[in-house]
Amino acid sequence: MIKRIFDLFFSIILLVILAPLFVVVGVLIKLDSPGPVFFKQKRVGKDNKDFMVYKFRSMSVGTPDGAKEDLGEENSYITRVGKIIRRFTIDELPNLFNVVRGEMSLVGPRPPHYTQYDLIKMRTKAGIHKVKPG
Repeated sequence: MIKRIFDLFFSIILLVILAPLFVVVGVLIKLDSPGPVFFKQKRVGKDNKDFMVYKFRSMSVGTPDGAKEDLGEENSYITRVGKIIRRFTIDELPNLFNVVRGEMSLVGPRPPHYTQYDLIKMRTKAGIHKVKPG
């Protein structure tokens, strides 16, 4: 309960403080390439329940699904703005919405992509699936 209050309090404060940055990044993404500002993807959270994680879109619309997880910074699908926001992990800031929704925590293991079966199995065996991802 205390951790949830901490997560909620600080994520809301961060969202308010970072709101101008969200606007600037959103405008830059729209100017750089067509498509939505935000990207959502199915991930596995606490108790192995699926949820949608939100990020700033850093790749071109129509990127093959496998390319999103497997390719590094040399990926030709990454936009110009995407390279910058990835370098400074700004693309992850919309995860704060997931924290407010109770799907993630400010601190925790990275939520695996739903196709990472071996990682999910290993985390389940180790009991890591019992904590919220962060």
